[in-house]
Amino acid sequence: MSELVNSPIADFDWDSYENGQVETGKTREELVKTYDESLNTIKDKDVIEGTVIALNKREAVVNIGYKSDGIIPMSEFRYNPDLKVGDTVEVFIENQEDKKGQLLLSHKKARAARSWDRVNEALDNDEIIKGYIKCRTKGGMIVDVFGIEAFLPGSQIDVKPIRDYDMFVGKTMEFKVVKINQEFKNVVVSHKALIEAELEQQKKEIIAKLEKGQVLEGTVKNITSYGVFIDLGGVDGLIHITDLSWGRVNDPNEVVSLDEKLNVVILDFDDEKKRIALGLKQLQPHPWDALNPDLKPGDKVKGKVVVMADYGAFVEIAPGVEGLIHVSEMSWSQHLRSAQDFMKVGDEVEAVVLTLDRKERKMSLGIKQLKADPWENIEEKYPVGSKHTAKVRNFTNFGVFVELEEGVDGLIHISDLSWTKKIKHPSEFTQIGSDIDVQVLEIDKENRRLSLGHKQLEENPWDVFETVFTVGSIHEGTIVEMLEKGAVIALPYGVEGFATPKHLVKEDGTQAQVDEKLNFKVIEFNKESKRIILSHSRIFEDEAKAEKAEAKKAAKKAKAAEAAPAMTTPLEKTTLGDISELAALKEKLAKGEK
Repeated sequence: MSELVNSPIADFDWDSYENGQVETGKTREELVKTYDESLNTIKDKDVIEGTVIALNKREAVVNIGYKSDGIIPMSEFRYNPDLKVGDTVEVFIENQEDKKGQLLLSHKKARAARSWDRVNEALDNDEIIKGYIKCRTKGGMIVDVFGIEAFLPGSQIDVKPIRDYDMFVGKTMEFKVVKINQEFKNVVVSHKALIEAELEQQKKEIIAKLEKGQVLEGTVKNITSYGVFIDLGGVDGLIHITDLSWGRVNDPNEVVSLDEKLNVVILDFDDEKKRIALGLKQLQPHPWDALNPDLKPGDKVKGKVVVMADYGAFVEIAPGVEGLIHVSEMSWSQHLRSAQDFMKVGDEVEAVVLTLDRKERKMSLGIKQLKADPWENIEEKYPVGSKHTAKVRNFTNFGVFVELEEGVDGLIHISDLSWTKKIKHPSEFTQIGSDIDVQVLEIDKENRRLSLGHKQLEENPWDVFETVFTVGSIHEGTIVEMLEKGAVIALPYGVEGFATPKHLVKEDGTQAQVDEKLNFKVIEFNKESKRIILSHSRIFEDEAKAEKAEAKKAAKKAKAAEAAPAMTTPLEKTTLGDISELAALKEKLAKGEK
């Protein structure tokens, strides 16, 4: 309540006062009027200023110079935790006197009544205002500013990336209004803007002193998949993942942790010094310089596979010291393979140093050298004529590539697959990954290739076929394929023959078709080229010729028989007579001799 200073009345009638009779020279109405004039004149729904005269955890008592004080919940002051007795606050008069005679005030509504004007003034004047962070929302926070719900983007909370947004909920902080959408009544505030100006000055001072090669202390601000951002005291620099360690780093978290303080060296920066490249590994000696000086080609080393590629594997034999095992140095095999067929990342391997260049810091390794070269004694293990089982690795149009053991490859020519079948492509005979029996035909040590055969494991059936399919012999066959130049005919014993179109004409003049079973005559047999030429039409053509020849012969015989009787009788008589006489003469001579 406001204090009223009253002067004493000299002629006050105390007796009358004691009797309840007060004579002041003024009527009651005049006294009431004088009292009312001593108080503030207020109206409902007005916004006026009041003074906080008492506080507790739940409410604040505010005097507005009226005949009674108002009570406001403390929740309406949560944006201002520093509120104290004596502070002046804006209040909204909801009701001058409720049923209990209580003056009803609201600070929240008072702020809201002028909030839009206040927030626009704050933007125009670049004013620093207080706000209460109510809750989290997508992408940031909701802030109570003058009773308006403003948006605080996550990126505008602090200059450092925020990892725990919840820690800000319920806090009262200072902000600047940075954006207002008048149409939708949206307000965006920033806390970061308050400290950027100060940081900008610090940044200018730091940048002015930057030099390449300078070593500074920094704090790990953010870790990404490609590197680490370091806060140098208001200026950010990046340590690329390749500059964290001399060894390979798959995840920067393996090397540093958030908020860790460490020394870094400035490697480079742009003209405006906005992008600063930092290094961590450069503060350590290069591991190649500490490599065993006695290490030389031919020595064995152990290491861990750190990177795989189709062409090879990188093996770390010491932190920061790597060697490449090319895929060609993983196996004595000649056919193409992927490095993943031999090893994977994380494998511990032993290898032989092939080349070593300390100046270029390069090293090549090999693992096949740990095994003996199988071609050194190839003639002993795989002599010509020896029989083996091989694995089919690949096909070409002319044959099958097989592997007898790791590093020993051979070729079976398509003509050496079968004695009888005419194979157009090896896939008709076998398949990749299958086992196949072979015989060594020839050794080419210089080119590391064996010539192999499969059919040589069996006797040559053409020696027998030569006696079965003689020229002129007739056999039953089935047409299995029609080609432009003729047909392929399947014969007994799994052998095939060939007939040209003119030899496929049947007796009724029609052409033979696929799957027809007919008799065929052998008209040519070639053992060397394994070729049998057949004819169906030759069978009835030869029969017709034979019949025609027989008929011709019979006709000729009949004609001769007609002319013979006249000459035969006397001749026969003479002949018989001569014989009788010769017999009688022979008898006389015989008697005379006796």
